[in-house]
Amino acid sequence: MRFLLYNICYATHGNQRKLPLIGMLGRTHDHLAEITEFIRPLDPDVIGLIEVDNGSYRSGKKSQAEKMAEELGHFHSYCSKYGTTSRWQRIPLYNKQGNAFLAKDTIRGEKFHYFERGMKKLVIELELEKVTIFLVHLALSYKARQEQILHLYHLVKETGRPYILAGDFNAFMGEKEIQLLMSASGLQNADQNMQPSFPSHKPQKHLDFILHSSEITVNKFWMPDVQLSDHLPLVVDFEVTEA
Repeated sequence: MRFLLYNICYATHGNQRKLPLIGMLGRTHDHLAEITEFIRPLDPDVIGLIEVDNGSYRSGKKSQAEKMAEELGHFHSYCSKYGTTSRWQRIPLYNKQGNAFLAKDTIRGEKFHYFERGMKKLVIELELEKVTIFLVHLALSYKARQEQILHLYHLVKETGRPYILAGDFNAFMGEKEIQLLMSASGLQNADQNMQPSFPSHKPQKHLDFILHSSEITVNKFWMPDVQLSDHLPLVVDFEVTEA
């Protein structure tokens, strides 16, 4: 199987390179199509998308996840990254911001979990035939992030299936921030070389991770050198060992 993880920055990176705030508030224009056409030849079985617009003015009132899924012939699963009772849900731009999965095969099950701490609270749990994948976008605050990582440990240890834990961890100190999580859960980093993924034009920080349980064998891992977002995409080819 091939899994692609990509923080697409709401498909506004062309604006963000000029001014970060304009990138946050700017419009998608045709940039989403560029990202979709980059993904198409990679032919991933599963795509984890961070920072997806679900229909604000920025994307012309259209769901980016749904549009990409239609173009690629995938199923999709989306949820807002803010908790249902969060004050951010009352702000029109923010309440359309979330994360999403796209998958070739039928999605067998999905769950949406929320951390108790942090502005960005969402964890999407996607169940496929042979593997479960968790998608996260962790807090910018170090203290909130550490509480979220502890919550993640308790969440993934109950899985009982081969699983992948992936996302933008905002781990500004790199892998050392998640060493306890990896040691306690037995998770392994698909990127053995611990390459930086941010910013895409000159990567210096290792913010994005694809972690996996011991039943998963990584055949290949790479980061395509593409600047369609402020993050580089992560791609992994893997096999699941039958129990």
